[in-house]
Amino acid sequence: MNKTKKGIPNWVPYTLMVLPGFIWLFMFSIVPMFGVVMAFENYIPTKGWFGSPWVGMKWFNYLWVIPDARRALRNTLIIAISKLILNIVFPLIFALLLNEVRQMKFKKTVQTIVYLPHFVSWVIMGNIIINIFSANGIYNTVRTALGGQQLLVMTIPQTFQAVLIGTDVWKEFGYNSVIYLAALTGISPNLYEAAAIDGANRWKSTLHVTLPGLIPTVVLLCTLSMGNILNAGFDQVFNMYNQLVMQTGDIIDTYVYRVGITNMQFSLATAAGLFKSVVSFIMIVVSYLLAYKFADYSIF
Repeated sequence: MNKTKKGIPNWVPYTLMVLPGFIWLFMFSIVPMFGVVMAFENYIPTKGWFGSPWVGMKWFNYLWVIPDARRALRNTLIIAISKLILNIVFPLIFALLLNEVRQMKFKKTVQTIVYLPHFVSWVIMGNIIINIFSANGIYNTVRTALGGQQLLVMTIPQTFQAVLIGTDVWKEFGYNSVIYLAALTGISPNLYEAAAIDGANRWKSTLHVTLPGLIPTVVLLCTLSMGNILNAGFDQVFNMYNQLVMQTGDIIDTYVYRVGITNMQFSLATAAGLFKSVVSFIMIVVSYLLAYKFADYSIF
């Protein structure tokens, strides 16, 4: 066993270095998991976990019959799946286009501009978007100047989901493209030279060299993203939705917040949260198995 100059085993300093992270993980991620027992109880705060009456699967069955919960599940699936697909497609397209730029100064300027929205919190971004689409915002100012009528986009249920999906893709596509740009640097230049010798143009080189080289990265990101299949973005929705768009804007996370924190129905909120976690776990396991079977790609 290797030791330091003071005779201490080498693993001790590294263990001490990561110990605060392990303590944080244990206190805020492991210990709270015991609270899932509330999903099977009629939880009463004064009686605690062990004193509250046991009700089994009552709250899970209840989730399937109340309209608000089913609506939240439907909205979550629509928003989350749309975000998942578009947040893979748009960063990939952007990375391919940016990779073709040969002027480095222009390339770095574009990268910096599109990265910036990622670092702005949804508290700020949500208010910016609300102001843009408000009655006196830029959108309606330009619309009325061109002869159109005012359109309060943030109060129309039919358009609210599109705003959520579009703004999320706009905010994250620049940052998400970093992974693809990094993967592009790993493709051997010899492959492009061989393609050029065979008479391939830019488009054919992209189609037959670049895209196949990015497939493992795309598979990896798809697999990891499946764990967020029921995560439609609480921060974004909570800061942007209102009562007028509850029909299409309410998701599982906001439903859990409203039921558990506002209405103090702790057991029902815990059941909804546990259902979401179990489905996410199953989806990431299934996607991993599919990636291993069809793409011969494994993460671990």
